Amino acid sequence: MSAILLVRDGREFLVHPGEELHTDLGVVEVPADPEPGETVESHLGEAFTVRTLRGPDLFDHLERTGAPMIPKDIGVVIGHTGAATADRVLDAGTGTGVLAAYLGRLGADVLTFESRAEFAEVARENMALADVDDTVEVRAGDITEELDGLGAFDLVTLDTPDAPEVVARIDEHLVPGGYVAVYSPFVENARASHEAAADAGLLDVETVETIQRRMDFDERGSRPTTKGVGHTGYLTFARQA
Repeated sequence: MSAILLVRDGREFLVHPGEELHTDLGVVEVPADPEPGETVESHLGEAFTVRTLRGPDLFDHLERTGAPMIPKDIGVVIGHTGAATADRVLDAGTGTGVLAAYLGRLGADVLTFESRAEFAEVARENMALADVDDTVEVRAGDITEELDGLGAFDLVTLDTPDAPEVVARIDEHLVPGGYVAVYSPFVENARASHEAAADAGLLDVETVETIQRRMDFDERGSRPTTKGVGHTGYLTFARQA
């Protein structure tokens, strides 16, 4: 079994079956084959609940090499493009690998490029932790140099400063009806990607800002929280004919 979480009073501990966990609540001998929902106790008699890792848990617990795309943005990408089992996906700008892991857990066959070799190695370890190392291949390299010869994909996802350059060349690397999705933290990159997609003759070109706000409920009434606006970035989508 891959890594699991031991949960106690809102605290989460990432562990592997069979290992020993040392906490301020005592030492836990993690079972070799734990079941989700099972309770295990430390040597001090403190109880922990076993939980399997899901997508949001990966966001919280994978080793980070930068700011990963957050689940709300990943959800928009999956919902907009219809990413699904058996899709062939090209991803660039692996970083921590959260997006690649989500797509791999959907059953897609993912090839992801990370320009920094040391970050690529961390991403490989993260894919093993997410239990998708059989469906996600992490390569160290520059996608602008590696693109030719890769064939066509159902979905191309980009989280790189050079995304507009890749989008300009992407038409021959998308199957009919395939999508390209670009995540841009800055609007300048989003606009350049949008214009590159339009100039390349792709269809349904659209750029959206993804904003999410929590709701506050108290005795005075209900309203969106005043703590920030929930902006994380821009998503540009386009489709092959």
